[in-house]
Amino acid sequence: MKIEVWSDYVCPFCYIGKRKLENALNKFEHKDQVEVIYRSFQLDPDAPKNASEDTVSALAKKYGMSYDQAVEMTNNVVAQAKEVGLDYDFSKMKRTNTQDAHRLTHFAADHGKDGVLTEKLLSAYFLESKHIGDHDQLVAIAEEAGLNGEKAREVLASDQYEGEMNADIQKAAQIGVSGVPFFVLENKYAISGAQPDEVFTQALEKVWEETNQSPLVNVGGQGNACTDDSCDI
Repeated sequence: MKIEVWSDYVCPFCYIGKRKLENALNKFEHKDQVEVIYRSFQLDPDAPKNASEDTVSALAKKYGMSYDQAVEMTNNVVAQAKEVGLDYDFSKMKRTNTQDAHRLTHFAADHGKDGVLTEKLLSAYFLESKHIGDHDQLVAIAEEAGLNGEKAREVLASDQYEGEMNADIQKAAQIGVSGVPFFVLENKYAISGAQPDEVFTQALEKVWEETNQSPLVNVGGQGNACTDDSCDI
């Protein structure tokens, strides 16, 4: 089974949704036969690499609310993150542009490390308050994921994998993705947002059954046919 996950590294619900999918997979009998592919999505492609405004103030401005309302909103997200074992602190998050992080993930995919790097990038941003737009930080994170630091730096210093990143974003637009996280199972079923674990569990079971266990349905009745013994004409 193939699961494609569109997400952005500065999206708090993307990390929460990743944990919920993982919780469901850990209880799924056929987990070893599931391939999870991470796809790029940028919530704010015009975001500066080095933002001077803090995250809460930026959210207040973006959604047209007061600072106190933004604090209340982030507190709600913090509570949801805690439910899946994640400890967010919006006051320490370093806002940045995620283009380079996404390009680096495509580099990691070529070495079978995209899943590992995705986890480390999300952890770096939300739990460790690291600047995931800074090339030195990204190289260090890449090395933690088992990638060659020198090659990672070469990727970051160029425009390599920009085409792959844009292809993911274009595909998201084609299938109607307007927000992340967005999960597509076997190109057939979609889950939008960080849904409860049960939603993921039900989807996994349904897709597995339809893909691997459903009997063929004879839609035309019995027509003329030949067997090993005779031809029924």
